[in-house]
Amino acid sequence: MTTAVITRKWHTTAEVAEMLGFSLSKTKMLVLTGEIRSVKIGRNRRILPAWVDEYVQHVTAEAERASA
Repeated sequence: MTTAVITRKWHTTAEVAEMLGFSLSKTKMLVLTGEIRSVKIGRNRRILPAWVDEYVQHVTAEAERASA
């Protein structure tokens, strides 16, 4: 018998805040301004892991351009 491993497909805003080391309010603002993409499912916001990576890549690319 094999055991299935279920990996998380979505993150909550609070989980993303913790991952990025930001406050919850800053993360919610980034979501509301569209800097971090999200979808609304019912009353909840969910963020794909790829969208978190996309935000980090965007911010680091901007920082590299600013320092060049």
